[in-house]
Amino acid sequence: MKAVIVERYAPIDQVELKDIPRPLLEPGQLRIRVEAAGIGFVDGLKIQGLYQTKDPLPFIPGTEFAGVVDEAPGSPAGYRPGMRVMGMTRSGALAEEIVVAPEAVHPLPDGVAAEVGASFRANYLTAVYALSARAALGAGEQLLVLGAAGGVGIAAVQIGKLLGARVIAAASTPEKRAFASQHGADATIDYTQAGWRDQFKELTGGHGADVIFDPVGGEISVQAFRSIAWRGRHLVVGFAAGAIPALPFNLPLLKGGALLGVDLAQIAKREPDVQQRLMSELTGWLAEGKLKPAVGRVFALDDFRDAFKTMQTRAALGKMVVRIPG
Repeated sequence: MKAVIVERYAPIDQVELKDIPRPLLEPGQLRIRVEAAGIGFVDGLKIQGLYQTKDPLPFIPGTEFAGVVDEAPGSPAGYRPGMRVMGMTRSGALAEEIVVAPEAVHPLPDGVAAEVGASFRANYLTAVYALSARAALGAGEQLLVLGAAGGVGIAAVQIGKLLGARVIAAASTPEKRAFASQHGADATIDYTQAGWRDQFKELTGGHGADVIFDPVGGEISVQAFRSIAWRGRHLVVGFAAGAIPALPFNLPLLKGGALLGVDLAQIAKREPDVQQRLMSELTGWLAEGKLKPAVGRVFALDDFRDAFKTMQTRAALGKMVVRIPG
């Protein structure tokens, strides 16, 4: 089968597409014929050995996928050949086939494209876990989403609206702000401008942000926290800007505010029941058409490097997806 292989931690230009043997199928596992794989910020770090944990070499990158069950000996967890699924795993998605445990996948609702399934689980589970389970975002509250046009940012915009919040999307270009508006943001701001906090204050009538969804980090995080409402909650989702902010501790004291960490990698281990409940809620919204995930550009497997490069420039809208030919 064809697969992208990382043989040494290196920039994406040094990663190759190769023919390798099919993965072995152990008892209780599923063999999935991959139709699409999502490319996220973490995937870009992993291939360079820059993520907080390293995958043993050699490895196949890609953590999110959608496809069709090809083999399911004994029908573990009720999965059978021909069923469409979406899944998330540590690595292995950028290949024609992947072997996973049943716990790694979830049924893909009828009528939902593989490209949607491959760009759904990490971003939307992160967003709903952060906003619902961690911040308890309520109807009518003011939600500020930083990096709102990225994969997880646009998911937070959409989930925030479903939870009844007033969503203000912060993004750096007119195209990104328009993208956020198209997906439900009530208002947008350019947080690269010096006076953005004054504009935000006007948009909230002086109230500030009840909840801040922050996958960006850097100095913008500290500025955002200064605009938090009394008893507001700042969700620490990631550091796409590359710098971990240093927040003066007097700010949470003066604002009565809270910092809440959101690490998707730990939810399955520490809160499996919460993850299952939230995934059921998400797929229900997906099946009912209440949630329409934003897919970014779709690339052919031979063009996988372009998918990574586009994602790493942070110029693209939504999440990059690689289509795997059947």
